[in-house]
Amino acid sequence: MNRSCLCSVLIATALICGAYFIGNAYLDKEIKEKLLRWKITDKMHNTTDKMRNNTDKMQNARSGTCENLNKPLGTDALPQGIIAKTSNLETQHLWNYGDTKKGNPNRSMSLLAMAVGIKQKELVNKVIQKFPPRDFVVMLFHYDGVVDDWKQYPWNEQAIHVSVMNQTKWWFAKRFLHPDIVADYEYIFLWDEDLGVAHFSPRKYLSIVKEEGLEISQPALDTTKLEVHHPITARRKNLKVHRRMYKNKGSGRCDDHSTNPPCIGWVEMMAPVFSRAAWRCSWYMIQNDLIHAWGLDMQLGYCAQGDRKKNVGVVDAEYIVHYGLPTLGVVETALSSVKNETNAKSSISLESSESHEVDNRPEVRMKSFVEMKRFKERWKKAVKDDRCWVDPY
Repeated sequence: MNRSCLCSVLIATALICGAYFIGNAYLDKEIKEKLLRWKITDKMHNTTDKMRNNTDKMQNARSGTCENLNKPLGTDALPQGIIAKTSNLETQHLWNYGDTKKGNPNRSMSLLAMAVGIKQKELVNKVIQKFPPRDFVVMLFHYDGVVDDWKQYPWNEQAIHVSVMNQTKWWFAKRFLHPDIVADYEYIFLWDEDLGVAHFSPRKYLSIVKEEGLEISQPALDTTKLEVHHPITARRKNLKVHRRMYKNKGSGRCDDHSTNPPCIGWVEMMAPVFSRAAWRCSWYMIQNDLIHAWGLDMQLGYCAQGDRKKNVGVVDAEYIVHYGLPTLGVVETALSSVKNETNAKSSISLESSESHEVDNRPEVRMKSFVEMKRFKERWKKAVKDDRCWVDPY
């Protein structure tokens, strides 16, 4: 009896297990077939979507939709959204995340760029202290190769330093201030190092510039301190801004009817201030090999984003002093001399060294005149060769 029951249980168990495995195999096969069908369907949908997308792109290309995307040269292989056309001079943290625009990504910033030498460090320090770091990025072009000696100033670590021996402000600007690199900055201050700023406020200055609609400007020069070489740059008391000068004697007279520089629409090159748009135009006019930029001032009005008689001016309310220090062309060289001192026991040779200044300023000035002549020749040739260009003046 017990044996027959045990056999019955075993048979029943075997039947149940067999039915389970057979059913499971059938269900597994059915599920796999369904999954396969779904996978094939998804692939078909994806393929259809890709084909439709590619078809739409081909139709857009044929219809001209893609012809005016204004992609930079060499980026045809990239999708439009990944192309980063511009950059800036903002430093980035190595490990921290977050916005780098000093706390406010929506605040407009401007750039102060100066060609500097260590001998004028006190003047340069006073200038930079006038420019609040929350609103201005500072970039220094070291033409004497001395960089470490500026570390004594608190602003030094935040400044951008570029060092190349015996180069001018315009040489640096052409190579390191490309419009796409400085596109984030609302205004570009491209200043010399020998300026006095006791009566100058950058914030007030830019407020006046925006109010007056000046695209290219400069602070007026204080005539009570030093001689002014160009009358249009001289400060006029009780005025906020002036745009023209008057000259009744000698050659090149200027009056209310004058329409050309330097009577109107002109600034000097020691302390120009450019709007973003004006700098983009002006940068392209700077010649790569004409490093003194003489002659450029007479044509800057073409980059004034409109009428140079209105958009170029001198700000009288915020003025500076131009000391006119002779820095370019003065090179220090080390001279060594050997003295022989002899005593009863031995002969000793002592070598001493001293610095000696070599003044190449006459040669610098001569090259500046030559460059101005070449620039004028290039301008004249460009006007003649470009049949599509129309002189607005």
